[in-house]
Amino acid sequence: MKPQEIEDLSFKIIDAEAGPHSFGPAEWPVVRRMIHTSADFDYIKTVRFHPQAVQAGIEAIRSGCRIFTDTRMASVGIRKKEIEGFGGEVICLMADEVVASSALARGTTRAVAAVDMAADRITGSIYVVGNAPTALLRLIELVREKKALPALIIGLPVGFVNAAESKADLLTLDLPFITNTGRKGGSNLAAAVVNALAIMAQAQG
Repeated sequence: MKPQEIEDLSFKIIDAEAGPHSFGPAEWPVVRRMIHTSADFDYIKTVRFHPQAVQAGIEAIRSGCRIFTDTRMASVGIRKKEIEGFGGEVICLMADEVVASSALARGTTRAVAAVDMAADRITGSIYVVGNAPTALLRLIELVREKKALPALIIGLPVGFVNAAESKADLLTLDLPFITNTGRKGGSNLAAAVVNALAIMAQAQG
């Protein structure tokens, strides 16, 4: 089978096995791609969308926004053809030497230092967190301080320390977000969400 045939068949299987759910036609392609990436149907129960999240993400991509990621893995997993076709770019600052030295000097994580380094460029961007709860917590802090206003936050950090808590905090923001409840997440899932939005953005012509 060709790659597209495999993907198409996978989506048919997911649609058949998912059963009834509450996601609308704009949201389901995102959740379905998350399930496709993880083979985990639990996301049907745990994914949460701000009401304007999908459209905000599509509009941001179509406007050529920056997409910041908290890991190189998420950056690599995002489909660049669609993003760059609209004039956008994908940026990961985690390997930046200034980020590393700032984190060391401040006694914080690189993920936090990367958010701070990007702070003056975050407004209008999509910020993607698939690994580091500290990045999501710092981003939320900047939003509350009115120092950054991203078009969309994709918050899917994974782990046992502050992953669930940071996502619960994100749910309290009056700002477009896509997240989930609980400990599960990951850079691959975060990239999958961006890819679903990018495909929908391209389909709009």
